[in-house]
Amino acid sequence: MDYYILDLLVIGILLLFVTLGSGWIARLPFSYAQLYLLVGICLGPYGSGLITVQPNAHFLERLTELVVIISVFSCGLKMNRPLKWWSWNITARLIGFLMPISIVAIALVSHWLLGLSWGAAILLGAILAPTDPVLASDVQLESVTDKTELRFGLTSEGGLNDALAFPFVYFGIYLLKNDNWQQWFRDWVAVDLLWAIAAGIVVGIVVAKAIVWLERRLQAIRPADELIEDFLALSTILIAYSLTEVVNGYGFLAVFVAGVTVQASYYSEQEKRMAQLEFTERIEKLLELATILLLGSILRAEPMLRYLGDATLLGVLLLFVIRPLGTWVSTAGSNLRPATRWLMGWFGIRGVGSLYYLTYSLTEGLEGDVMEEITWIVFLIVIASVLLHGVSSTPLMDWYEKRLKPKQQNDSDL
Repeated sequence: MDYYILDLLVIGILLLFVTLGSGWIARLPFSYAQLYLLVGICLGPYGSGLITVQPNAHFLERLTELVVIISVFSCGLKMNRPLKWWSWNITARLIGFLMPISIVAIALVSHWLLGLSWGAAILLGAILAPTDPVLASDVQLESVTDKTELRFGLTSEGGLNDALAFPFVYFGIYLLKNDNWQQWFRDWVAVDLLWAIAAGIVVGIVVAKAIVWLERRLQAIRPADELIEDFLALSTILIAYSLTEVVNGYGFLAVFVAGVTVQASYYSEQEKRMAQLEFTERIEKLLELATILLLGSILRAEPMLRYLGDATLLGVLLLFVIRPLGTWVSTAGSNLRPATRWLMGWFGIRGVGSLYYLTYSLTEGLEGDVMEEITWIVFLIVIASVLLHGVSSTPLMDWYEKRLKPKQQNDSDL
């Protein structure tokens, strides 16, 4: 029997199970990602062996890239606040303070305790610092009318930090290739920091506004086929991302900005906005399944055991110390209650975004023992995050919603 046919059968049964059982699964203290990971392991060499081909770094890079750009666009569509400083204050704190704190702290631990070079330590910090917009969907905004500060902060953080970690990924790669940083630091600041961010913002806005303008003009003349009208969201994502990458900007940032721009343009047309959001989330869920299945199938016992000690040390410090304390420091002086701040600190979920940055680094020609160590540390910490956050997200968010609902107030008012 062809393994490909058996793989399709297993995936079909899995989709049937998660679809029809979603009502029960949503109430249980585990996530879909945990289920996909388990099935992936069962399909790999330690299970049935149905998945025998090892996907290369280029394939995994493109797959995770596609998952992330769709997810960050979805995050942008969920943003339901005006572009005013006071309404995005929590986002500015999480991006402007927490992410640099996380990168520096991870780099220090990786250098002083794990013995990595500064280049490898900074690269590992940049890979692991961003929270994931894909696997964190359970703790993000549930709808465009959701006003809770906790969910808004986690959603906007997940949408932005996957883009804004890129300069530090480049910094780590450059330092690994050439430790004489004076030779490339000026170009890094000018191109990878200033230009790439500015290009991402500008292209994201221009593309989104142009597509919305064109759609309205053409719809007034001859309405599009309703069956494929939602493809407009996918076209916006792909055009914004590709054009930004062509001019050496950050495509992730452009896609998030495009999502925010589209939601603002369709603010009075909630039905159209929700249709695009639902369409992108369906694609995101399918790609999430494929990514986590593959992750489970490529896990190997020998390298995992070899790097388990380093991954455990860094993972414990990241998930239980660096992220929570960094969040506490970053939100100091805000009007968030302690419970909100601690939950925001706990839900620093690592996932597909980190896998993308890892595979991107591997395709940039980095190899050897150092990259092998970084690879398995990232794999192990992502798995730990999938397990720990998957188990805790449902009961913790249920507890939080029950505490919030009787007072009918936003988190910032608690």
